[in-house]
Amino acid sequence: MSSTAFVICGALGAEVKDIVDRRGWDVDIYGVSAMLHLYPTRIVEELTEKLRALRPRYERLVVVYGDCGTNGRLDPVLAEVGAARVRGPHCYEMLAGADLFHQVSEEKPGTFFLTDWLVRNFDRAVVRGLGLDRDPDLKSMLFGNYEAVMYLRQVPIPRLATKAGEIAAYLGLPLEIVDVGLGELETRLAELVEA
Repeated sequence: MSSTAFVICGALGAEVKDIVDRRGWDVDIYGVSAMLHLYPTRIVEELTEKLRALRPRYERLVVVYGDCGTNGRLDPVLAEVGAARVRGPHCYEMLAGADLFHQVSEEKPGTFFLTDWLVRNFDRAVVRGLGLDRDPDLKSMLFGNYEAVMYLRQVPIPRLATKAGEIAAYLGLPLEIVDVGLGELETRLAELVEA
């Protein structure tokens, strides 16, 4: 039996791999598609299946996922298989950090957040994923109440900043770029792995 397995959201794959490599943790990493966010009930189904399959092979299972729209349905699954989950409602809060996320939520509740992954995959995950390419009128329905875009940038890559600007322009919203690095994700993972 191996010691620890991470079951991670694909949207945090690069970040988690970086943390694991730098810290030299001996963990196996299993991904679940970030595209499941379009169907939150499938997040629960996929994680349940993955965790049940991995349980016999690992002493410790760590889920690197927020609640992500599952309305608390992940927690009973985690309890059933004895898995721990990184703290936080979603990756935006994990990467921004609790204080910044709370501040933005209070002061600018109409903020649409981007991460490096979402900037890279916006066309696939949002435009095509939500059908905006087939029905452009959906854009105003889905994004009409947003007032700003905040790019929680993990790595300062000019190409991604340019793409974030294009996304904000597509949504007709002002853009703010905030360099967050890994935010509180690394600290929260370390709490689980190094405890």
